[in-house]
Amino acid sequence: MPVETAAFTAVVALLITAAASQTPPTAYSNHTVGGPAGWFFNSTENISATNYSSWAASQTFNLGDFLIFRTNSNQTVIQTYNLTTFQSCSFDDASDNDTVQYNGGDTDFNKPLIIQVPLTIKGSNYFFSDANDGVQCQEGMAFEIQVNTGLGLPPSLNQPPPPPYATPPDSNSVQMPPLMIPQTKDNGSSKTIANSRRDFFFIAVMVLMLLC
Repeated sequence: MPVETAAFTAVVALLITAAASQTPPTAYSNHTVGGPAGWFFNSTENISATNYSSWAASQTFNLGDFLIFRTNSNQTVIQTYNLTTFQSCSFDDASDNDTVQYNGGDTDFNKPLIIQVPLTIKGSNYFFSDANDGVQCQEGMAFEIQVNTGLGLPPSLNQPPPPPYATPPDSNSVQMPPLMIPQTKDNGSSKTIANSRRDFFFIAVMVLMLLC
């Protein structure tokens, strides 16, 4: 086979492979973190159950997907969009706007847990366990993923924020309805004294009823 033909064939194969890898998703996916190994740390050997960075590199993540952490209460799940927080293996100084703790501080150890984390923000997402004063994170319980647009967020995850809280009115305060004064149509004739007295009496009765 001529060199030019072989080179052309190789380029075509490469383009086909690249196009196949960029095929848009047709559904949302659940990703079990760590695969069969789950999200665990061996405190005896001071090592994570698997290489979570390698696992993450083998996956494709999109908005609306879920990460499923099959773990127990000996580990924590921290999600952050802040690289500094991720690198520090601690969320003590993290902002509430960019870091979420899904599990931590449980005194009941070895309790089985399944933690579902939705992917709602495109770009870099960081995950780690800060248990054992950050030792778990330092020894491999940490990984980064890149979240693509995919199908976009489903309606269930794309809800507007709730309206701001408004203080309800004091129950002791009386909400007085507006006083409705009957209107008379002016047809050019003079209003009689009797009609004026009747209207005045009607208004006085309404005021008394409102004050009772």
